[in-house]
Amino acid sequence: MAVFPWHSRNRNYKAEFASCRLEAVPLEFGDYHPLKPITVTESKTKKVNRKGSTSSTSSSSSSSVVDPLSSVLDGTDPLSMFAATADPVALAAATDSSRRKRDRDDNSVVGSDFEPWANKRGEILARYTTTEKLSINLFMGSEKGKAGTATLAMSEKVRTRLEELDDFEEGSQKELLNLTQQDYVNRIEELNQSLKDAWASDQKVKALKIVIQCSKLLSDTSVIQFYPSKFVLITDILDTFGKLVYERIFSMCVDNRSVLPDHFSPENANDTAKETCLNWFFKIASIRELIPRFYVEASILKCNKFLSKTGISECLPRLTCMIRGIGDPLVSVYARAYLCRALLTEMMERCKKLGNNALLLNSVMSAFRAEFIATRSMDFIGMIKECDESGFPKHLLFRSLGLNLALADPPESDRLQILNEAWKVITKLKNPQDYINCAEVWVEYTCKHFTKREVNTVLADVIKHMTPDRAFEDSYPQLQLIIKKVIAHFHDFSVLFSVEKFLPFLDMFQKESVRVEVCKCIMDAFIKHQQEPTKDPVILNALLHVCKTMHDSVNALTLEDEKRMLSYLINGFIKMVSFGRDFEQQLSFYVESRSMFCNLEPVLVQLIHSVNRLAMETRKLMKGNHSRKTAAFVRACVAYCFITIPSLAGIFTRLNLYLHSGQVALANQCLSQADAFFKAAISLIPEVPKMINIDGKMRPSESFLLEFLCNFFSTLLIVPDHPEHGVLFLVRELLNVIQDYTWEDNSDEKIRIYTCVLHLLSAMSQETYLYHIDKVDSNDSLYGGDSKFLAENNKLCETVMAQILEHLKTLAKDEALKRQSSLGLSFFNSILAHGDLRNNKLNQLSVNLWHLAQRHGCADTRTMVKTLEYIKKQSKQPDMTHLTELALRLPLQTRT
Repeated sequence: MAVFPWHSRNRNYKAEFASCRLEAVPLEFGDYHPLKPITVTESKTKKVNRKGSTSSTSSSSSSSVVDPLSSVLDGTDPLSMFAATADPVALAAATDSSRRKRDRDDNSVVGSDFEPWANKRGEILARYTTTEKLSINLFMGSEKGKAGTATLAMSEKVRTRLEELDDFEEGSQKELLNLTQQDYVNRIEELNQSLKDAWASDQKVKALKIVIQCSKLLSDTSVIQFYPSKFVLITDILDTFGKLVYERIFSMCVDNRSVLPDHFSPENANDTAKETCLNWFFKIASIRELIPRFYVEASILKCNKFLSKTGISECLPRLTCMIRGIGDPLVSVYARAYLCRALLTEMMERCKKLGNNALLLNSVMSAFRAEFIATRSMDFIGMIKECDESGFPKHLLFRSLGLNLALADPPESDRLQILNEAWKVITKLKNPQDYINCAEVWVEYTCKHFTKREVNTVLADVIKHMTPDRAFEDSYPQLQLIIKKVIAHFHDFSVLFSVEKFLPFLDMFQKESVRVEVCKCIMDAFIKHQQEPTKDPVILNALLHVCKTMHDSVNALTLEDEKRMLSYLINGFIKMVSFGRDFEQQLSFYVESRSMFCNLEPVLVQLIHSVNRLAMETRKLMKGNHSRKTAAFVRACVAYCFITIPSLAGIFTRLNLYLHSGQVALANQCLSQADAFFKAAISLIPEVPKMINIDGKMRPSESFLLEFLCNFFSTLLIVPDHPEHGVLFLVRELLNVIQDYTWEDNSDEKIRIYTCVLHLLSAMSQETYLYHIDKVDSNDSLYGGDSKFLAENNKLCETVMAQILEHLKTLAKDEALKRQSSLGLSFFNSILAHGDLRNNKLNQLSVNLWHLAQRHGCADTRTMVKTLEYIKKQSKQPDMTHLTELALRLPLQTRT
């Protein structure tokens, strides 16, 4: 094959950079800008009919306009004020005001922190659903007792209502089958609305029938998973009925002269109200079946307030006994739940009066909202003290209380007393399991509301109880929870490690797997919450011990994921250590860390990067002008990296770190050290295997090697030649290694690498290089365009070109024609960008490559057209006119 001489094109990088920059367009103030806020102005036009004047236009921003009719909404208009003076309406308003006050009073009994039933109701309906078919019994009675019966005599009216009630007991029933859940809910809502309509139309007996009918539905547990939602829907109707009855009786106590006070007594109620109230209770007592009789009476139980001060408390034991007659346990439990919900205050008072109420008290603390319990913590502690120890252990009650206090805060004035009262009981426990189960809960309360002194006392007490007979070995889960709660509340690790008993507490974790998990929790919290780098010796010593514990757990059986996690945590700690301007102390820390964490490769990689960064920070501090001391220091950093890199296992990790560390050495004017790094990288290339493991999968390594070599070539441009070695000695060594490397048979990576080498050599032949390192003289300064240097450079270029052309010749086979076309066009573009096409032989070579790319119809026509357009555009440049002739010699061929 003919030898083609190489002639590099002279490049003016500054001019090329200027020509590639976007054109700057001046923007005057006030012109449109995409980031400028848009202001919308509303224009209002008004016409003025004046003599000798035309319509005038005024522009103003939008403003709110006062609507003269809007005053009716707040009741300040004259008609509303006049209507308010009417007595019936005023009385209705007074009644509504009283009802609102009563609602507030009901809420104040349990406190605003008590979870409203409406919130719980929605959760239950969303949680307990079903896809099974449901059934419902509907009463299809006669239409007696409508509003028209109001004209009958009183005796006739009473007799008619009793007949209606009997008609319900014996009347016809219609059972609706195969209802979906939504159909069932719709039917219940219809019954609820029918109840309200019947009440509004003065059909009280019909309303009672509906309530009885709905109560009966609670005895059906055939679709058990839907029963909680059914309970919620039915009790909504019962609540509505109870409220309607109460409001009716309350309205009878209001006359034109006065309204019942907020906290009225039975003496304030008139005889009519009392008689009506008794009438309702008598009607309900005549209901034959137990379940509807219980539920309906419980729904209006508060009406006893009109009859007797102790009426509710007297009825409560009787209703409780009635529940015992319900055979189905599920129905029985929900009946008790409704009674508790309807009479919460009375149930709490009854709980206090019982002699041994520990189990009930524990149920209350487990079921009620934490805010409700926390607000009344001292009351609950008082009740716990009065409990009998034999029935239910007190420490379990304190544990339930502690669980609530971990979720909600008690009054600030009670916090210390609460802790003292609880810990008096906890610390007296002899059984280690009972003790640790309680202590684990109350540690969070202590951490949340107190200082490190109280936390230290609690930890000391735990150590005291759990150390004898090595009791801690049976309680690792609880001890781990204690550690997690402590570090969750102490984000300042200088305070955490100043807690005297914290490290002795860690010593109780004797089992290696548990100890490592605890250490991981500590390091995870440190990485998450430590905002600023630290040099606190207390923190460093403690966390070095923690990291060393994690590192020493690594063995041959440790999974890669576990190693990755441990490395991540240790690296997070290393990144957060900073001694400020004391760089020597920082390097000493990295040296110590290398000796401690030598089994985790990602940690060693992080240490190398950290030391390189330390060297660059030193350079930045000295502004590139090293003193004797800083020069020795950066050489020590470079030596650290050079010693550490060979201990790594990953081949590409070592290659990239050699390159990176060599760049750092070069930036700090450590030229001989930089050469050592680059030589080590070159000597390592033959060891690159054909396949490498990437995320658990074996992949070809050639693409990764190509990427590394391209980065390497970019660095070699600015590396000065060693005075004792030949011209471009590093490039020659690298080319020899590339030539001897065993490449895949069907691979073109070697030729792509040679093409990159050609780019490098072309850049090296320029009078001034594209980039430099401050205070490092590259070959452009050392040789100054010397002819011998350029001749050596061109010889290397010719050698590389010969290798490329030889490879293109071997691709003249049917199965490789597409590869030949692609590589030929790539080589053509390289010559176009870097070669001097005024040379005839090089010009002819480019024409031959153009024809080669199109010879077998494998080239992309669109790419060829764009390339030719680019050549024609470049030919218009003053120093590129020779490309005009070249463009005429480059025909475009179609595939046909």
